[in-house]
Amino acid sequence: MIRFGIAGFGLHAVRRLMPGFALAKNCKVVALSRRDMNKARESAAQYGIPHVFASTAELSRCAEVDAVLVTTPNVCHLDDVLAAVAARKPVLCEKPMGMNADECRQMVEAARKAGVLLGVAQCFRFEDSTARFRERLAAGEIGRPIFARAEFSYPGSAHDRTWLYNRSIGGGGPIADVGVHCIDALRYILQDEPRLVTAIGRTDEESGDVEAAAVVTLEFQRGTLATVLVSTRAHYRTPLEIVGDTGALRADHAFNVERPIQLELWREGQLVAQESVSNHLAYARQVDSFAAAIEGREVFPVPGEEGWRNQILLDAAYHSLASGKTQEIAATQKDGPRQSH
Repeated sequence: MIRFGIAGFGLHAVRRLMPGFALAKNCKVVALSRRDMNKARESAAQYGIPHVFASTAELSRCAEVDAVLVTTPNVCHLDDVLAAVAARKPVLCEKPMGMNADECRQMVEAARKAGVLLGVAQCFRFEDSTARFRERLAAGEIGRPIFARAEFSYPGSAHDRTWLYNRSIGGGGPIADVGVHCIDALRYILQDEPRLVTAIGRTDEESGDVEAAAVVTLEFQRGTLATVLVSTRAHYRTPLEIVGDTGALRADHAFNVERPIQLELWREGQLVAQESVSNHLAYARQVDSFAAAIEGREVFPVPGEEGWRNQILLDAAYHSLASGKTQEIAATQKDGPRQSH
């Protein structure tokens, strides 16, 4: 049984992580940290967590903690990951992994040097819907993929994570917050890498210095053209569609974890097959997989290099947003992070 400490125990821990740990088979939460110790003690009492700390560094030094799950605001990820690595603790970092690709590089290199397992919490990699899209595409059910479309929007005007509207804390708006999920899922499903990135977006009176909505287009190396639509203003949507030269795979609620997903296969304008899947175990699978990797029973499928790779693409999207120009993913960048599919 691998014992986790959650650094930055906030809304995400309450809504997603603790329900996931409740369903996990080989790990549990034994420690948490929050900057406000009164809130930290309240959270610990609510969930029966025995060890409470005010910082990630203190949590990482706890002898009862086998692994650290970093869920602090994005600006804190670099220092928190390095603190866990310095304590020789395996660390699973929430997405986006850093504020920029250089921060991700520092994390990856520090973990490699210390011989410490570093993973990034791209939970869509553990969803049944994502797995089935990947499997069915690889099986040739829709032929060669021509177009791909992934969306993730939610009404964020009154969101508790107010730092999402501060670029110096979040690194960006919905492109960084949920666009990274879509980009990572497309890379995983298509088993391909983008070579060109273009982004357009808009702000509004509530969005601070980040985008409120954006469209990111990706041209993949094997020719697939993809769009990623994200917003903190539109109502909640997570559709996914891959259009090939012989058919299309689609699902209206592809990435959600609350309800069953109907994955549809279309050919010649007709619905020819339908499959129902559920993602309710995604968060449990994520932490159980990391626990298994710590024990040497399997390889964690989303190592830090994947978070670094995603951040290169986020950086390109924000450069495009600022410049109005398409960004090419340079060969040196493509070869930098080790790839894992």
